[in-house]
Amino acid sequence: MPSAVAEAPADPLDEARAILRRTFGHAEFRGLQANVIAEVLAGNSAMAVLPTGGGKSVCYQIPSMMRPGLGLVVSPLIALMTDQVAGLQQSGVAAARLDSNIDPQEKADTWRRIEAGELDLLYVSPEGLMQPWMLERLARVPLALIAIDEAHCVSQWGHDFRPEYRMLGRLAELFPGVPRLAVTATADARTRDDIRAELHLEASPEFVDSFARPELVLSAERKRGSALKRVVELVAARPDRSGVIYAGSRDKTEQIAQALRDAGVPALAYHAGLERQLRSDRLEQFLQADAAVMVATIAFGMGVDKPDVRFVIHADAPASIEAYWQEIGRAGRDGDLAEGITLYGAADMSWALRRIGERDVDPVVKQAQTAKVRQLYALLDGTGCRAATVRRYFGEEGVEACGQCDLCTGRIDLSDATEAAQKALSAAHRLGGRFGRGRLVDHLLGKTKDVSDSEAALSTWGIGQELSASAWRDLVEQLLFEGLLREDPNDGRPLVGVGDADAVRAVFRGERRVAIQTRAEEPAGRVRKARKGRETLATAPSDKALFEALRAWRSREAKGQHVPPYVIFHDRTLAEIAAVKPGSRAALERVNGVGEGKLARYGAAVLEVVAGFAG
Repeated sequence: MPSAVAEAPADPLDEARAILRRTFGHAEFRGLQANVIAEVLAGNSAMAVLPTGGGKSVCYQIPSMMRPGLGLVVSPLIALMTDQVAGLQQSGVAAARLDSNIDPQEKADTWRRIEAGELDLLYVSPEGLMQPWMLERLARVPLALIAIDEAHCVSQWGHDFRPEYRMLGRLAELFPGVPRLAVTATADARTRDDIRAELHLEASPEFVDSFARPELVLSAERKRGSALKRVVELVAARPDRSGVIYAGSRDKTEQIAQALRDAGVPALAYHAGLERQLRSDRLEQFLQADAAVMVATIAFGMGVDKPDVRFVIHADAPASIEAYWQEIGRAGRDGDLAEGITLYGAADMSWALRRIGERDVDPVVKQAQTAKVRQLYALLDGTGCRAATVRRYFGEEGVEACGQCDLCTGRIDLSDATEAAQKALSAAHRLGGRFGRGRLVDHLLGKTKDVSDSEAALSTWGIGQELSASAWRDLVEQLLFEGLLREDPNDGRPLVGVGDADAVRAVFRGERRVAIQTRAEEPAGRVRKARKGRETLATAPSDKALFEALRAWRSREAKGQHVPPYVIFHDRTLAEIAAVKPGSRAALERVNGVGEGKLARYGAAVLEVVAGFAG
């Protein structure tokens, strides 16, 4: 039976908190959750921007359970829908999904439950929802609300624009009396305005929480040599941890996964080119493993919602700061310390800008997308706190440095390289943009093979022998990032020429300085403790054996049900059980994360495991 209540209490939030405790096992709402829920319970539409891991789903799940009718949730990926529905069902919530992976018999049964009023929540894709037959059938069903998850997908200014999301604007006229809630974790002011306009939420309140993720330790480093080799080194330095690696192409996911397996790391590739069942099997395998690495393309990585991911590595730079924060946000969703590491290079930036230039889109959109790329690389190659830069980008004020990223902790040193930059710019000018980076460096060092008399006669020939070839390559990369040099793609054989003329003149006049980065070596696998984040999960030595026994029980249970272990209980809940050692159902129910549904389903088994360690 659905859990909708017959009468609203004097204070609807009191009942909402009771459901939070009873169903999900949590005592109180976090952040802006209560504000958003109160707005929807009052029958009003709204937009909510809450951080990844900040409990966006609760904002529509609880109102769907309280208001009469069916809560309709629009989600972009089957993997996301599957994960949320499995978690709700574990908590005893009447939830289902309709997508292309559901067999006809299950679809028929789901529709029967919908029309009988037996479901609280139904998850659908935007393209599935907007089918005429689907809309016609839903028009005959009372709806509690419509939630549009990952709402940034509706905006052409967003990092993950999906044209099918634009159709969702029609929901305002198709279901005029139904409150609509748009939720996302990543949207700057311009994207938020576009979402509100497209979904007809202009008159609705907007709730924007802090974008802070204090549990994330951020770093970025330029690609030097083989990026594949560097990824393997980074993962090898973080053994026995779950991680996600983002790669820019399907082929690259396969290459990285194979290289990791060759190095003894349990790694899986995950992308759209895989057969559907294999993709599903690999996702299930990753979600159930205590320590595995998923190498995913950007689109499919969105569906990876595993709370104990300890690191996210970008083998290729993301598309924008919004994409960066969304993708890095796969790590540390359990609140424990995690890392976000990005590898990037000037060639990545040139490729991204070239792709934008080739798109057949409105010039204003193209200009905005170009600005987003440059803002991303200013973050990656900048000198200010990374977390603070992200938060300011999203419009937060009064932001302090995180104190734990690679820039805050002094792992990157800066030294003045203006004089060397003048030499490199002068050499590029005299070579006329006819050669690539390697030839430019050889020219500066006076090591060009079979050099012509005319080139050897140039004043810049051999002028840079005070630096090594590696140092010159780093400087050329820096000048490309700053737009002082430009790179012509030249059908895959890039040529380097002088960039923005005014900026270059400012360097020669001494009005603009150029600094070069030097990365200090860090002990392998070291992660600094967050200054403000939640404490890393730890169990007392005396509780360790019980904690591992509870995890082993959970793993067996999860495999039997073909669900991820964390939808049964999170590690944090098991750690609290191990510490408290409840001897009764009443004591177990007081543990954070143990609601009525899970108590009824697993209480006896958990108490049996605990009893085995009594005394």
